[in-house]
Amino acid sequence: MTSPEPRAIVLIGPMGAGKTSVGKRVAKRIGRPFRDTDAMIVREHGPIADLFALHGEAHFRSLERDAVAEALRSGGVVSLGGGAVLDETTQRRLRNHQVALLTVAPRVVARRLGEAASRPLLAGDDETPIQRWERIYAERRPVYESVADATFDTSSGPLENIVTAIADWAEPAADPSGVTS
Repeated sequence: MTSPEPRAIVLIGPMGAGKTSVGKRVAKRIGRPFRDTDAMIVREHGPIADLFALHGEAHFRSLERDAVAEALRSGGVVSLGGGAVLDETTQRRLRNHQVALLTVAPRVVARRLGEAASRPLLAGDDETPIQRWERIYAERRPVYESVADATFDTSSGPLENIVTAIADWAEPAADPSGVTS
């Protein structure tokens, strides 16, 4: 008999919402490990932009699905790439974890995204990067909302306030042993 998978605190949301920055701080605050699935993919397979260019989005999404499964098995605090929740297998896996949706206003994300070249889905000539971001977010928002247990907006206020709010939300239900209250 295997022991149950530890519950992870999973951060989802659009590009530029602050999942990695917030996730690192939440993990430190509650004393749990942090994993970023995009960083896991880059470490193992190289830059995401290169993966898209050389192998296409479907290949990247397959690598992403595997990275999400690995990160969730470990528990802790997990930051998912913006499109990871589009995968139905990932959606099912998230049901066993605490999922926080991080949102951000378009006016704020424009400053955060910087160079669109590092984000393959924002590249192209038909729309500006922020127009493309808004369209992608609008398309994905119903999925984000359907898998999220709570929503936190990262558009304003000190980052530390968001970290505290997420830690307070997650802490009572999460226990490093995987036991929930």
